[in-house]
Amino acid sequence: MQAWAYRRWILAAAAMILPATATLLHAALPTTAPTAPDLNGAPSYAGQLLVASPDLRQPAFDHAVILLAQHNREGAFGIVINRPIDRRPIAALLDAFGADGSGITDSVRVFLGGPVAVAAGFVIHSAEYHRPDTLDIDGRVALTVAPDVLRDIGLGKGPSKSLLAFGYAGWAPAQLENELAHGVWVTVPDDASLVFDEDRAKVWADALARHKTVH
Repeated sequence: MQAWAYRRWILAAAAMILPATATLLHAALPTTAPTAPDLNGAPSYAGQLLVASPDLRQPAFDHAVILLAQHNREGAFGIVINRPIDRRPIAALLDAFGADGSGITDSVRVFLGGPVAVAAGFVIHSAEYHRPDTLDIDGRVALTVAPDVLRDIGLGKGPSKSLLAFGYAGWAPAQLENELAHGVWVTVPDDASLVFDEDRAKVWADALARHKTVH
């Protein structure tokens, strides 16, 4: 995709997800850990990074890297981790959620997590942090719905590593398996240096290179 078209798509998405209004809602994410995946003997890719094929040119997924949070016979759910948009004051984001932002002066980088439910906020974070609604992905990384974790980050008592995203990517039953079989995506194990690295511009290339090294 040409650079100007990509920038226009990002700006349009940002305009949808970042106004300081109460339209930023909790996502309908399961609040407990999922049961063991039942994929009729096929592997679950939860905890893997999906790396877009160079031939994938859909604007939402061109050069995307997605942390797959859930994958079972009911489908799959993941967060794009390499679509940074802007830095925003944490207090303003909390106010938009209708949460208390008093006493918080820090800001946080905001990412576009995918084309679905772009008003829903998610925080991918290191697994030492845990709340009742935290989804433990693989023991190394976890996911918690904003805003409570966001407030903890602003107060300096949140996870050691984190990434705030709005929106997600989702797949119907058997859809992801079909896309993998057709080479739409390749997979690599998640790694903190890829999930949380500040240099987002290199994540896709680094992840793809890692896949080629392993395979």
